[in-house]
Amino acid sequence: MHRLEDKVAIVTGAASGIGKEIAHAFVQEGAKVAIADLNLDGAKAAAAEIVKAGGAAIGVAMDVTDETQVEAGVAEVVRQFGGIDVLVSNAGIQHIDPVVDLSLANWRKLLAIHLDGAFLTTRACLRHMYSGGRGGTVIYMGSVHSKEASPLKAPYVTAKHGLIGLCKVVAKEGAAHGVRANVICPGFVRTPLVEKQIPEQAKELGISEDDVVKKVMLKDTIDGEFTTTADVAAIAVLFAGFPSSALSGQSVVVSHGWFMQ
Repeated sequence: MHRLEDKVAIVTGAASGIGKEIAHAFVQEGAKVAIADLNLDGAKAAAAEIVKAGGAAIGVAMDVTDETQVEAGVAEVVRQFGGIDVLVSNAGIQHIDPVVDLSLANWRKLLAIHLDGAFLTTRACLRHMYSGGRGGTVIYMGSVHSKEASPLKAPYVTAKHGLIGLCKVVAKEGAAHGVRANVICPGFVRTPLVEKQIPEQAKELGISEDDVVKKVMLKDTIDGEFTTTADVAAIAVLFAGFPSSALSGQSVVVSHGWFMQ
């Protein structure tokens, strides 16, 4: 029996990277998946890959900072698939700057995508989960930076810490409706987001790109390895398919031992 048989999932920022891997993992477990992304063409292409392989998926345009677009996108998923069982709030960006050089515009942009986006998608999905009467699961894509700090990432670290607070509230409020909420906290995953950081950090820190990888990104891991998208997707499947509210309001670090609780 597939763990997510006939479940309906929305994964934001799923046209590529971690979100795309989670979408594929969910489909393999029997779910129908809506790939919600700012890049509609990318979302449709990712959904088409799944459909071609025999799964059920649609692509949905969604700027997670746009209230109207979020509400419309979630409503479209409900219209096509009949409800919502799982939300993976994954859309995110990164910005590298020391606090003294950080502009208010860049601070606000990052927090809007990570925190406003998490709030808006959560609220829209909870309304359907509550009214549908079949419970649900909300999964936030945190980071080791939900637990720990690094230089040059003030808005990112702030946002990722904030997701844990939102998760705990949703876990408490959602319990009466059979809704669970949890956070995945990956270490560095070699996605386009991380690839972009390597030259940025090399320039800011005055070191080579190789040293950024070995001496900054992976220096505190137990084996010098990047976390993979498959590692993260496996935790997402665990959270989405867990059978009871015993696992709610929690955060799991997936980081090759970079951060140990």
